[in-house]
Amino acid sequence: MPYVPTPKPVVDRMLELADVDETDVLYDLGSGDGRIVIRAARTHGARGVGIEIDPDLVKKARKNAKEAGVADLVEFRQGDLFEADISEATVVTLYLLPSVNQKLRPILFEQLSPGTPVVSHDFDMGRWAPDRTVDLEGDTVYRWTIPEEIPEDLDE
Repeated sequence: MPYVPTPKPVVDRMLELADVDETDVLYDLGSGDGRIVIRAARTHGARGVGIEIDPDLVKKARKNAKEAGVADLVEFRQGDLFEADISEATVVTLYLLPSVNQKLRPILFEQLSPGTPVVSHDFDMGRWAPDRTVDLEGDTVYRWTIPEEIPEDLDE
Protein backbone atom coordinates (compact mmCIF):
# COMPACT_ATOMS: atom_id res chain seq x y z
CA MET A 1 0.00 0.00 0.00
CA PRO A 2 1.35 3.44 -0.82
CA TYR A 3 2.14 5.80 2.02
CA VAL A 4 -0.27 8.73 2.14
CA PRO A 5 -0.06 10.94 5.24
CA THR A 6 -3.23 11.89 7.09
CA PRO A 7 -3.78 15.69 7.06
CA LYS A 8 -3.35 17.32 10.49
CA PRO A 9 -7.01 18.46 10.84
CA VAL A 10 -8.08 14.86 10.17
CA VAL A 11 -5.60 13.57 12.76
CA ASP A 12 -7.08 15.96 15.34
CA ARG A 13 -10.64 14.89 14.50
CA MET A 14 -9.68 11.20 14.73
CA LEU A 15 -8.21 11.72 18.19
CA GLU A 16 -11.26 13.75 19.25
CA LEU A 17 -13.68 11.05 18.01
CA ALA A 18 -11.75 8.43 19.98
CA ASP A 19 -11.83 10.59 23.15
CA VAL A 20 -8.07 10.16 23.56
CA ASP A 21 -6.61 11.26 26.91
CA GLU A 22 -3.55 10.66 29.08
CA THR A 23 -4.84 7.26 30.23
CA ASP A 24 -4.84 5.86 26.68
CA VAL A 25 -2.43 3.66 24.80
CA LEU A 26 -3.04 4.43 21.14
CA TYR A 27 -1.93 1.98 18.46
CA ASP A 28 -1.68 3.31 14.92
CA LEU A 29 -1.58 0.48 12.40
CA GLY A 30 0.37 1.53 9.34
CA SER A 31 1.79 4.49 11.24
CA GLY A 32 3.84 6.07 8.44
CA ASP A 33 5.79 9.08 9.71
CA GLY A 34 4.22 8.71 13.15
CA ARG A 35 2.03 11.81 13.03
CA ILE A 36 -1.07 10.30 14.71
CA VAL A 37 0.87 8.68 17.57
CA ILE A 38 3.00 11.81 18.07
CA ARG A 39 -0.03 14.13 18.03
CA ALA A 40 -1.85 11.93 20.57
CA ALA A 41 1.16 12.18 22.88
CA ARG A 42 1.73 15.92 22.38
CA THR A 43 -1.85 17.13 22.65
CA HIS A 44 -3.49 14.49 24.85
CA GLY A 45 -0.61 13.02 26.88
CA ALA A 46 -1.39 9.52 25.59
CA ARG A 47 1.17 6.79 25.20
CA GLY A 48 1.38 5.42 21.69
CA VAL A 49 2.72 2.64 19.51
CA GLY A 50 3.05 2.82 15.76
CA ILE A 51 3.28 -0.35 13.69
CA GLU A 52 4.82 0.24 10.27
CA ILE A 53 6.30 -2.18 7.72
CA ASP A 54 8.59 0.34 5.98
CA PRO A 55 11.88 0.66 7.93
CA ASP A 56 12.59 4.13 6.49
CA LEU A 57 9.24 5.43 7.76
CA VAL A 58 9.92 3.87 11.18
CA LYS A 59 13.25 5.77 11.33
CA LYS A 60 11.50 8.97 10.26
CA ALA A 61 8.75 8.48 12.89
CA ARG A 62 11.34 7.96 15.64
CA LYS A 63 13.17 11.12 14.55
CA ASN A 64 9.87 13.05 14.45
CA ALA A 65 8.96 11.84 17.96
CA LYS A 66 12.34 12.97 19.30
CA GLU A 67 11.96 16.39 17.65
CA ALA A 68 8.43 16.70 19.07
CA GLY A 69 9.71 15.92 22.57
CA VAL A 70 7.54 12.83 23.03
CA ALA A 71 10.05 10.01 22.47
CA ASP A 72 9.46 8.93 26.09
CA LEU A 73 5.71 8.41 25.42
CA VAL A 74 5.79 6.72 22.02
CA GLU A 75 7.48 3.88 20.22
CA PHE A 76 7.56 2.75 16.63
CA ARG A 77 7.87 -0.90 15.72
CA GLN A 78 8.80 -2.14 12.31
CA GLY A 79 6.60 -5.08 11.45
CA ASP A 80 3.56 -6.56 9.79
CA LEU A 81 0.38 -5.18 11.35
CA PHE A 82 -1.32 -8.56 10.84
CA GLU A 83 1.24 -10.19 13.13
CA ALA A 84 1.43 -7.45 15.77
CA ASP A 85 0.18 -7.89 19.32
CA ILE A 86 -2.18 -4.95 19.77
CA SER A 87 -3.94 -6.24 22.89
CA GLU A 88 -2.55 -3.39 25.04
CA ALA A 89 -4.34 -0.77 22.89
CA THR A 90 -7.14 1.32 24.36
CA VAL A 91 -7.53 3.15 21.01
CA VAL A 92 -6.68 1.98 17.49
CA THR A 93 -6.28 4.31 14.50
CA LEU A 94 -6.09 3.27 10.85
CA TYR A 95 -5.60 4.76 7.40
CA LEU A 96 -5.60 1.57 5.39
CA LEU A 97 -7.40 0.39 2.28
CA PRO A 98 -10.88 -1.14 2.80
CA SER A 99 -9.61 -4.63 1.89
CA VAL A 100 -6.90 -4.33 4.56
CA ASN A 101 -9.40 -3.01 7.14
CA GLN A 102 -11.70 -5.98 6.52
CA LYS A 103 -8.83 -8.46 6.76
CA LEU A 104 -7.79 -6.77 10.02
CA ARG A 105 -11.29 -6.78 11.53
CA PRO A 106 -11.13 -10.32 13.04
CA ILE A 107 -7.77 -9.45 14.65
CA LEU A 108 -9.30 -6.32 16.20
CA PHE A 109 -12.23 -8.35 17.57
CA GLU A 110 -9.89 -11.02 18.92
CA GLN A 111 -7.27 -8.80 20.56
CA LEU A 112 -9.07 -5.66 21.71
CA SER A 113 -11.24 -5.31 24.80
CA PRO A 114 -14.95 -4.50 24.40
CA GLY A 115 -15.46 -0.73 24.40
CA THR A 116 -12.16 0.01 22.60
CA PRO A 117 -12.63 2.71 19.95
CA VAL A 118 -11.33 2.04 16.43
CA VAL A 119 -11.03 5.11 14.22
CA SER A 120 -10.31 5.08 10.49
CA HIS A 121 -9.48 7.84 8.03
CA ASP A 122 -11.46 7.54 4.77
CA PHE A 123 -12.05 3.79 4.67
CA ASP A 124 -14.79 1.72 6.29
CA MET A 125 -14.99 -1.86 7.58
CA GLY A 126 -17.50 -3.34 5.16
CA ARG A 127 -20.51 -4.79 6.98
CA TRP A 128 -19.36 -3.48 10.38
CA ALA A 129 -21.35 -0.25 10.59
CA PRO A 130 -19.60 2.68 12.31
CA ASP A 131 -20.99 4.32 15.46
CA ARG A 132 -20.15 7.71 13.97
CA THR A 133 -19.12 9.08 10.61
CA VAL A 134 -17.74 12.60 10.24
CA ASP A 135 -17.15 14.36 6.93
CA LEU A 136 -14.30 16.86 6.82
CA GLU A 137 -14.18 18.67 3.49
CA GLY A 138 -13.33 15.67 1.36
CA ASP A 139 -12.06 13.40 4.14
CA THR A 140 -14.18 11.01 6.17
CA VAL A 141 -13.50 9.75 9.68
CA TYR A 142 -15.22 6.59 10.94
CA ARG A 143 -15.46 5.44 14.56
CA TRP A 144 -16.42 1.98 15.75
CA THR A 145 -16.47 0.49 19.25
CA ILE A 146 -15.41 -3.10 19.86
CA PRO A 147 -18.66 -4.84 20.91
CA GLU A 148 -19.18 -7.10 23.93
CA GLU A 149 -20.22 -9.87 21.55
CA ILE A 150 -19.21 -10.08 17.91
CA PRO A 151 -22.30 -10.16 15.67
CA GLU A 152 -22.44 -13.44 13.73
CA ASP A 153 -22.36 -11.68 10.37
CA LEU A 154 -19.02 -10.07 11.32
CA ASP A 155 -17.08 -12.96 12.82
CA GLU A 156 -15.61 -14.43 9.64
